[in-house]
Amino acid sequence: MKTTRHPLAWAVALASLSLTSTSVIASTPMKLPATVVSASAFGSSLGDMSTPAEVLQGDDLILNRQATLGDTLQTLPGIRSSGFGPGVGRPVIRGLDGARVKVLSDGADVLDASYISPDHATTTDTLLLERIEVLKGPATLMYGGGAIGGVVNLIDRKVPVYVPEGGIEGDVELRGNSVADERAGAFGLTLGGGQFAGRVEGSKLEADPYRIPGSPSRQEGAFNEADSVALGLSWITERGYLGAAFSRQEKEYGLLGHEHADEEEHADEDEHAGEEGHEDDHDDHDDHAQDSGARINMVQRRWDVRGEYRDPLAGFERVRVRLSHTDYQHDELEGQIVGTRFSNRGTEGRVELTHEPIAGWRGVLGGQTLRRDFAVEGEEAYVPPTLTYNHALFLLEEFSQGDFRYELGLRHEWQNVDVKRSAEDASHRGTSISGGVTWSVTPDYALSATLSRSQRLPTAEELYANGPHAATRTIELGNPDLQEETGYNAELGLRKLTGPVTFSFSVFRNQVSDFIYAADTGSDPEDGYREVEYRQADAVLRGLEGSVELQASDSLQLTLFGDHVRGKLKSGGDLPRIPADRLGVRLDQRFTAGLGGQLEAYRVLRQDNVAAFETDTAAYTMLGAGLNYRGYATETVDYLLYVKANNLLNEKARQHTSFIKDEVLLPGRNLTVGARFSF
Repeated sequence: MKTTRHPLAWAVALASLSLTSTSVIASTPMKLPATVVSASAFGSSLGDMSTPAEVLQGDDLILNRQATLGDTLQTLPGIRSSGFGPGVGRPVIRGLDGARVKVLSDGADVLDASYISPDHATTTDTLLLERIEVLKGPATLMYGGGAIGGVVNLIDRKVPVYVPEGGIEGDVELRGNSVADERAGAFGLTLGGGQFAGRVEGSKLEADPYRIPGSPSRQEGAFNEADSVALGLSWITERGYLGAAFSRQEKEYGLLGHEHADEEEHADEDEHAGEEGHEDDHDDHDDHAQDSGARINMVQRRWDVRGEYRDPLAGFERVRVRLSHTDYQHDELEGQIVGTRFSNRGTEGRVELTHEPIAGWRGVLGGQTLRRDFAVEGEEAYVPPTLTYNHALFLLEEFSQGDFRYELGLRHEWQNVDVKRSAEDASHRGTSISGGVTWSVTPDYALSATLSRSQRLPTAEELYANGPHAATRTIELGNPDLQEETGYNAELGLRKLTGPVTFSFSVFRNQVSDFIYAADTGSDPEDGYREVEYRQADAVLRGLEGSVELQASDSLQLTLFGDHVRGKLKSGGDLPRIPADRLGVRLDQRFTAGLGGQLEAYRVLRQDNVAAFETDTAAYTMLGAGLNYRGYATETVDYLLYVKANNLLNEKARQHTSFIKDEVLLPGRNLTVGARFSF
């Protein structure tokens, strides 16, 4: 019997707290930081945007940073991780993932293979990021029809945008944890003089199979190793900059729950969780079972050109250019044998021009083009080689009058998918349009509303897949007759921006016509594998999310947060891997000028609204705590020392968003220690 849910209950509770008399709260006024979101069309601050956004930066990013992007972001409202082991975790935004969530490197596509399959890692190094921006909900106007769920924009420093004061600046960070004996480090150095600045940076991470809650054993095959290096150079003037960078990343990680169709299926949950795997003393497997287990060995080389220039032409305020080329390859190995090889060579370019106000309307017009050459070779070549071309034009406008700020946008894109063998080529077009308004009800409160129509074009995998996929234990059947899916999204938001109590709430409804999904056909043609077929049907996703921050005293801040999303087919039935409801509380205490601490607990509820052939996941509670100290070694060198503990209750937890949730538990109790020096 399904439990009765009241998803609005927590929102009512949080809202009532925010309206409580502030006489018992510190009178010191608090204001949300005016952080500029570079992924927004107009470089807006968080408080001015009509669409919901989150920014993770500074000490918050350092203290929340994990090995994968999804794990780094998953404590933010509305965001979870797809969770495919310690080496893979792609963001899931409001129940949508894969091709519907676009990951960018400073406005340009990361151009990896992570959207193709949940066992493919996102080619980003979280240790080298300066800031992470998340746009929640359709962001298709700026970045393409694929961004029907949201955008994650990764801001790094490999292309310098300013000459450092004194000619040099840098940082070094070292960290490690207990649950996987992780060792990680990163460095960055920027040198400059006159109108030029150069950057060199790198990182290295090694982690063993992690410990399992309630067991002395480790999760078999859950190792993770990564190395990154980048070099950049920029020419910088008073009106802008033009720079280029080369980066290279190598990554090797274990594939958990990976089975081929002819392998014997695990029958016992303890075996699935790896409880008959590695012993606590793992001296005999310091090579992380690379010689026997399934794993991915990945290499990516990337070239970036970035530039911005103010007052480039009469009538225009700014021009912004992004050009990226990626040469990506990964091998899926069993022992020393390469079973399957994925390669992706992609090039993307985009130009944005911001025009001066015309009759009060200020806008951005631009174009974007993409070429992607994708191929799979080997025993799991379930997708034929394809060459994808995507081109787009877009226009976004804003207008302010009194207490109101209006936004309008339009985008049209063309896509051709050329198949190199045994299938017909495909051609699609999509048009997206949106409108939004933000009303500053008072200087402290802002009410926003957005309406959008977004079209996502089908991917080559959805069109042409035909064969077994060991990572998800499925036999995938594409459908070359798939058409564009069209989402109609409506959203309301309420924010309080200043005072001892601040908050942000959003409620949304996204109705998607011709939603493309992998439907389980009910057929089990080979041992341990399910047959899934890409189909289209109308679907609805609706939910709410929010947080309230109370400045209880000059040194104590209390944050309450939560999120809820439901995804259903209009014809009946739930969408798969929709996140369970979550409620949480966080305390931030400042003990002295440099010493601070955090305590966080959140409850993930049971998820029993499941798709056909999908299993439930039980509720669990995560408890974490941390201490950090910021000080100065010299007048020009500051440092941050930190220690944090995760899963203090050693809970046996499973992520409902994960394809391998039934076989793999999340890591057990973990202690992380780190130090960061900046100069």
